Amino acid sequence: MPEAPASSVLITRPEPGAGETAARVASLGFVPIIAPVIRIEPTPAHLPAAAALAGVLVTSGNAVALLPAAFHAARLFAVGDATAERARAAGFTQVLSAAGDAETLARFVTRRQSPRDGTLLLVTGHGQGKLLAAALRQAGFRVGRRVVYAALPIRDLPPAAATGLRAGRVRAALFFSAETARQFVRLVQRAGLTGTLAGVEAISIGRPAAVALEVLPWRGIHVAAQPTQDDMLALLR
Repeated sequence: MPEAPASSVLITRPEPGAGETAARVASLGFVPIIAPVIRIEPTPAHLPAAAALAGVLVTSGNAVALLPAAFHAARLFAVGDATAERARAAGFTQVLSAAGDAETLARFVTRRQSPRDGTLLLVTGHGQGKLLAAALRQAGFRVGRRVVYAALPIRDLPPAAATGLRAGRVRAALFFSAETARQFVRLVQRAGLTGTLAGVEAISIGRPAAVALEVLPWRGIHVAAQPTQDDMLALLR
């Protein structure tokens, strides 16, 4: 009797976000394996008064929950639709989505805001957002960048991921950032499981993550047409 085809999908992103992705994966008929390779740690940040801002920029849904309720009435520019949906669910009332990546967000903001409107606040993770802030400042905007969280690596490959790979149950693995891709590479190499990837498709949100994954012997590496979850999931069909 032939073996059943692999039907599991590894989700390497952390919460918040992993659970929502898992629900989407399950709705497509696959078995989600939540296996985050980083964890999100909030960091203290001194935020300006929301009323003094022309807008707030968010490049990841990880930052949304870390903004206090006083910011919910501010105009919020989200990098993509999933982040925008999370902001609306959190109580933000003026949410605009760039439906792309940080470069797209910079262009999006410059088309909808004027430097004369006032200061923009960029809330981001440690080591992130510097190029976006620089691009907007180059365009004449005043941008305050605040780090509200750090993405910290975990020590070992999650047991659910290791078990699924050893059993040959994994059909695909989803990578939402270059950081998670690089960390997955380190963990799977440390676990001695690189040989289990020959039948697994890697699905990347963008080219930087795909490049980080190239050192592993995947069945194939696929990059989403646009840097959105919807475009990533379309590659599972």
